[in-house]
Amino acid sequence: MNIHEYQAKQLLKKYGVAVPRGHVAYTPDEAAQAAEELGGPVWVVKSQIHAGGRGAGRFKDNPDGKGGVRVVKSVEDVRANAAEMLGKILVTKQTGPSGKEVKRLYIEEGCDIQRELYLSLLIDRATSRITVIASTEGGMEIEEVAHKTPEKIITLPIDPLVGLRGYHARRIAFGLGLSGAQVKNAVSFLTGMYKAFNDLDASTVEINPLVVTGAGDVIALDAKMNFDSNGLFRHPDIEDLRDESEEDPAELEAHRHELNYIKLDGSIGCMVNGAGLAMSTMDIIKLYGGEPANFLDVGGGATRERVTTAFKLILSDANVEGILVNIFGGIMRCDVIAEGVVAAARDVHLHVPLVVRLEGTNVELGKKILADSGLPILSADNLADAAEKIVKAVKEAA
Repeated sequence: MNIHEYQAKQLLKKYGVAVPRGHVAYTPDEAAQAAEELGGPVWVVKSQIHAGGRGAGRFKDNPDGKGGVRVVKSVEDVRANAAEMLGKILVTKQTGPSGKEVKRLYIEEGCDIQRELYLSLLIDRATSRITVIASTEGGMEIEEVAHKTPEKIITLPIDPLVGLRGYHARRIAFGLGLSGAQVKNAVSFLTGMYKAFNDLDASTVEINPLVVTGAGDVIALDAKMNFDSNGLFRHPDIEDLRDESEEDPAELEAHRHELNYIKLDGSIGCMVNGAGLAMSTMDIIKLYGGEPANFLDVGGGATRERVTTAFKLILSDANVEGILVNIFGGIMRCDVIAEGVVAAARDVHLHVPLVVRLEGTNVELGKKILADSGLPILSADNLADAAEKIVKAVKEAA
């Protein structure tokens, strides 16, 4: 789950991480009021969307104009820029050409920036450890730094039995070229950041840029936080920060029905039970020359209603030209899946090829339900047969 910049800063501040003062605003008047409360002489007006590259982005209605992060020097300029940004579509590298509507702003006090650095914490799946990534090249995309100047990236895995210690933080600080009081401030910053990461079940905390001020303070000028969705049951306060308007409607609907759904760019919809089987299904579709349109795991205990919802989610994607249902009935019964498939196909007036492969508990009953439905459903004997049939059916339909 993602949250906005201002929300991430509010959370990090509770753990002693230094952030500039700021207020969220939903209207130009609220933006001006926030600026007055903060005091001048410089403010930053920041678009709040779930995407990076806001400063370099451009608004659809004015592609040659200013970006989504603006430095201004009067309260009236704060109001004017807020009016230009709110309700407009901001397009960045991460939003794609469709962009995202700016519905809220963050009005922040100006900062005396002397240096811009990069700092993040993430889970390294290869080592199963929280890893610190830092660089002297703040303000740039870390992928670009890794590609052009990999020697400028510092990577430090943290042993979970030891945790982040002072010597870890000092090693990062020295690696970033900090000295004197800056080192002490950086140690405090990284210690609080690490504690927030652990306590809140975060999956990523990224500070870009991390700035050093003229006074030697170390401050998070921007902040991004992602959270492990599997840990949200422990953090209802974090769950309350969810901005549903920033999420894909289909993925949001899936979440409400406890389905694991991720939209992809292909044309063959997949409905599978079990994450591993879902990955294998997508792989074999590609092996036979097709492209999966989604990842969809209905889980081990799905009801007929959840299966029907899953089916409708797949068909809500206009790019879907065929559907492959691949179910191994262990906990889940094949007849329940078959009933859900038939019900959904009738409800949505199925208009694309459908291949179903069932195996496991009540498989013969499930196949009979499909055969007796009167619907043009193709049965498959195994996964390879299913993939071959759906790819062929989609190509012939085209």
